[in-house]
Amino acid sequence: MYLRQLSVINFKNYAEKELDFCTKINCFVGNNGVGKTNLLDAIYYLSFCKSYFNSIDSQNISHGEDFFVIQGVYTSSNDEEKTDEIYCAQKRNHRKVFKINKKEYERLADHIGLFPLVMISPADSDLIYDGSEHRRKFLDSAISQFDKAYLDNLINYNKVVSQRNALLKKFYELKSFDKASLEIWDEQMIKYGQRIYDKRVHFLTEFLPLFRNYYKLISNSRENVDIIYDSQLNENPFETVLNKAIDKDRILQYSTAGPHKDDLSFKIDDFPAKKFGSQGQQKSFIIALKLAQFDYIKSLKGYKPILLFDDIFDKLDNLRVEQLMKLVSDNNYGQVFITDTQEERIKHVFDKIDTDCKIFYLEQN
Repeated sequence: MYLRQLSVINFKNYAEKELDFCTKINCFVGNNGVGKTNLLDAIYYLSFCKSYFNSIDSQNISHGEDFFVIQGVYTSSNDEEKTDEIYCAQKRNHRKVFKINKKEYERLADHIGLFPLVMISPADSDLIYDGSEHRRKFLDSAISQFDKAYLDNLINYNKVVSQRNALLKKFYELKSFDKASLEIWDEQMIKYGQRIYDKRVHFLTEFLPLFRNYYKLISNSRENVDIIYDSQLNENPFETVLNKAIDKDRILQYSTAGPHKDDLSFKIDDFPAKKFGSQGQQKSFIIALKLAQFDYIKSLKGYKPILLFDDIFDKLDNLRVEQLMKLVSDNNYGQVFITDTQEERIKHVFDKIDTDCKIFYLEQN
């Protein structure tokens, strides 16, 4: 499966753009600000029904316009006649419309995982430096692309947490407390939350060896790396965790315990990657995470996710870039999209690699 064609209208800085891609390496080359990353984001939209960078859809509409449209045509790698057409449209103050082969989805969640994709971007430094929500997002996004039940449990769990929070706020405002009413939501939290926790544990157990192998391959180093799942459910049953947190929940008026508060600890030689990892180690850590995600999804889906590399050349030394590009150019990987500011650098790298490569030169609109 690969993306054969992309077209956008009124998307970010593009009034209108249509591109035809090759099955392997596609490079967007141009100065900063011409919209290279925006094209990657449009491709991301086609897989996840949302932007990688901005969760507010209407803010991705071009300035002064009322709507955007993104369309993509996917072709089977085994059968050129077999295609899927994806259509995404957002109008200001209207709900998003998402279609496959002209049929609109009743639930956007039903689309997730049909066209698996992995993005590697400078924004991924949030995984190292920022709060736990970014690491949970990585975890949830990775699992949701191959496990529909997990995504459904996650959606239901978040709805229950929202309802429970509303009830806690109501108790606070009325200066009252009804334990029986809260227990109704507690039961639902436990049901969905336990499923989420169990799946995360299972995923990380299988994911960790892949990640470690990729880190060694990319970094050419002997550091030991680790990912530790930090969860209150590691030590106690969810019901016990909720009961212990009830006083705190009532004071703060929201649910302070559960999988929505879990985190991942990233370690290099048993030390936190955030504090003690060099920039090179941290970059290698993130790329290894994403390539391991690619491998894991491929093994379960039976076909290769699309890979997006945003501004990767400026973040790694030349040797690591060449190693990485050689790696993703072989037959274990499928279609790849890359952005860069320097045409000569792109040509230098891919002149040494025997693979199909198509370069798109972008200029300021």
